[in-house]
Amino acid sequence: MLEIIDDFLVETALGYYCRYGDFYIDPKQPVRQAVVSHAHGDHAVPGSRQVYCTKATAKFMQYRFVRQVASIYHIQEFDASFDLNGVNITFIPAGHILGSAQILMVFKGIRYLYTGDYKLQEDATCEPIVYTKADVLITETTFADPNVIHPDPIEEIKKLGEQSSHIMLGCYALGKSQRLTHLLNTYCPEKKVFLHHSMLPLHRIYDELGFVKLNYEPYQRKALKEGKDKVYLVPPMTFNHYIRAKNVVRVFASGWKRLQFRNDLSLYISDHIDWADLLAYIEQVEPTEIWTVHGDGIHLREFYKDSMHVRNILKRI
Repeated sequence: MLEIIDDFLVETALGYYCRYGDFYIDPKQPVRQAVVSHAHGDHAVPGSRQVYCTKATAKFMQYRFVRQVASIYHIQEFDASFDLNGVNITFIPAGHILGSAQILMVFKGIRYLYTGDYKLQEDATCEPIVYTKADVLITETTFADPNVIHPDPIEEIKKLGEQSSHIMLGCYALGKSQRLTHLLNTYCPEKKVFLHHSMLPLHRIYDELGFVKLNYEPYQRKALKEGKDKVYLVPPMTFNHYIRAKNVVRVFASGWKRLQFRNDLSLYISDHIDWADLLAYIEQVEPTEIWTVHGDGIHLREFYKDSMHVRNILKRI
């Protein structure tokens, strides 16, 4: 009988390390061999010597880290396996942002699936999630709480269509801003979307590699002083800086309640799974064990206490 290796992937100060293949997944600091699930800053850092990732992830990283030490990128297609020191690796769409991947690792017949960040909700701006079976599921647990329910993003974005004033919409520049642009284009077509300058290059990569046309314009101060039905997308720092902005409705798109306080309107649009989607995803994967990362797995352990072994990923100094 095949046996699961308890320390196949462990959390270290440098990131999640697989000593059997001598590589790190989503390292926190530069390493010799990095396997990167997606290009968000808490998963992708500059300076690693060899980087294995999807084409879109490489594009985003190369743009963001252009002034850093050059890495060698090994671009991998989805669903095409490659070998890294005896570990067979496959990137599988995660549905989080463009190019985001679940990382399936097969070693000595056991399938270990690292999710990275992922979502089940429909998002036309990125590859939809694909399900695969695994013996060990290594899942993020950002919102792994039965009390967390993400509402329908279409109904949420329609709230903005009901506003007659201009809107300052805070959001993350990569992934979230492109999704919001498409949702506004589709469900609030009367709204004209303006972008903060930091978002423009990332939108252009979506224009090059993405799946839908995004309609937007660079921000112009004069434009927001005239007319109505305009939405200005800004990154968190800009949103927080203009906390006393006048004559605009202040909104921040996030699944976190703490980011909705002091705003004029709540907008619960998340690019992570909620509790119900987490359970639905686990049902599709059919793991024997679950190892949790990026959050607290206490609710999962309680839910599966009579049917499945659930634990936090092991840590090594």
